[in-house]
Amino acid sequence: MTPRAIACLAVLLGGLGLAPVASAQVDLAGSWAARMHEDWGDRWHGPDPVDFTGVPLNDDGRARAVSYSSSQLAMLERQCLQYAPYYIVFGPQNLQIWSEDDPVTGRQIAYHISGAGDRLPRTIWVDGRPHPSPHALHSADGFSTGVWEGDVLTVTTTHMKASPLRRNGVPASDRATSVEHFVRHGDLLTVTAVLTDPAYLTEPQVVSRTWQLDSTLVQNRKASACWPAVEVERLSETGAVPHYLPGKNPFLHEFSDRYHLPIEAVLGETQALYPEFRKKLGGYVAPARCLRYCCGWMPTSGIAGNADAPELNCTPETP
Repeated sequence: MTPRAIACLAVLLGGLGLAPVASAQVDLAGSWAARMHEDWGDRWHGPDPVDFTGVPLNDDGRARAVSYSSSQLAMLERQCLQYAPYYIVFGPQNLQIWSEDDPVTGRQIAYHISGAGDRLPRTIWVDGRPHPSPHALHSADGFSTGVWEGDVLTVTTTHMKASPLRRNGVPASDRATSVEHFVRHGDLLTVTAVLTDPAYLTEPQVVSRTWQLDSTLVQNRKASACWPAVEVERLSETGAVPHYLPGKNPFLHEFSDRYHLPIEAVLGETQALYPEFRKKLGGYVAPARCLRYCCGWMPTSGIAGNADAPELNCTPETP
């Protein structure tokens, strides 16, 4: 083929939207084990009730979070709900990542991510396809596209269904979008997620998480089957949604009182995210000892528990 013919072919492919896409700079495929030394309390047993620290909630998001009751999870229609893709940086799950290539050209077209029974397997398209119309169907796994920026895979996800942002009732709406940056350093994979939600957040929520490559992990690439069953008779018979009315949440001050914090520090107020807020904590006196979730994580297995971790001065909690 002559140079002129090659140039014409390149122009034609570009006009058809089939121009070559930048190839991967690093390989993200493999089994990645969750290590619980980062935000262990949030990622294993889950955050305390009314602990919204670090989340920039607006008034609507705060009202929704304070009204939340964990008994909602016993409702038939909520027992099999799936978490949204961005929950990977909040939850305790491992990751299984594998690549999909075009069977004819061999060009990579997608990454797939699985590794959790309560989150659908997820596809990240890296072949340059556009996102659907804003009015297109939303799903639990959303629609994700990835672009390589040097050795960083930047993933944009839209079209997600409403989902918990944290397990204690902090919400995220179906208007939320996330941008994640996947970075591999040797056997470590770090994902930094930036979640934007005009319905419940005053500004983006930024969270990072690191996994470690572990070839011994055997993970199911499909979500676990779920069969809802009646757990609480009154919920199945009446259709009532467990919740707390404004000002009636019995746990409203539990977390703030335990750690001697002002209530605005734990209710997800944006001001509490910035260093200037420290001035409002002048004279702060921390609790004399740990009172809850004191014994850390087990780094050798990546599974959290009540066993001591090396170099951790564990103080068992008291009843």
